[in-house]
Amino acid sequence: MNAKDLFDKLRRFDAYPKTLEDFRIKTFGGAAVTVVSSVLMFILFVSELNYYLTLEVHPELFVDTSRGQKLRINIDIVFPKMACDFLSLDAMDVSGDSQIDIHTNLFKQRLDLNGLPINEAPEQHKPGEGKPSTDLEIVTQLDPSRCESCYGAETPDQKCCNTCDEVREAYRKKGWAFQDPNSILQCQREGWSKKIEAQKNEGCKLFGYLEVNKVAGNFHIAPGKSFQQKHVHIHDMQTFSGQKFNITHKINHLSFGHDYPGIINPLDNVYERVDS
Repeated sequence: MNAKDLFDKLRRFDAYPKTLEDFRIKTFGGAAVTVVSSVLMFILFVSELNYYLTLEVHPELFVDTSRGQKLRINIDIVFPKMACDFLSLDAMDVSGDSQIDIHTNLFKQRLDLNGLPINEAPEQHKPGEGKPSTDLEIVTQLDPSRCESCYGAETPDQKCCNTCDEVREAYRKKGWAFQDPNSILQCQREGWSKKIEAQKNEGCKLFGYLEVNKVAGNFHIAPGKSFQQKHVHIHDMQTFSGQKFNITHKINHLSFGHDYPGIINPLDNVYERVDS
């Protein structure tokens, strides 16, 4: 048996025999049906392919039984009329854990009244211009091994306060109010009061993330240095001489946990205006 005979016997199993070209009749109706069916098949193919490639999100509520783990809170908030040095972020929960004036993984960007970032790079001057030394240059000229007073707020872990911020931090740990910065040598040297006065007409962008325990609690952003005194949470406002604050803010982003595609954060792009 040759190959031709084998193919002839195989053709007998063809369930869809073709008619001869001479017996075929091509009509306009048949062409229209062909075009319409082809378009429908193409639309169905694209639709099914798009459905297959679309990510489906199925919300599910369950009890989190994990212990000792942290919850991440992502923050991106703009305060157009509040200076960065005025703001502090605190977090506390029902377990008694408190995070005061959080700085870890959080950043502050100074803004002008138009909402544009302020370049905080130090100005450079050519030698011989006769410009007076800046506060930064004065600090760098001091003895690095010096140990200046904390004005009674010394602790075994912190016996020296060489900067104004270190004095303020020592006061905070003691639960003392930081009343008169002009009476602190370090603050006088760094021009702390002048710096605060100069930043009155500035805004601030607070962004980054913080990690909290997976229990009921709260976090808040408020002006003034915060501290704990006799289990009471206090914000020290005395250094600002009773001035008013405009806490107008826009929440660019606020979410809990790690982001994933398709998530909807209800507080994103929320704007709250306060008339001062």
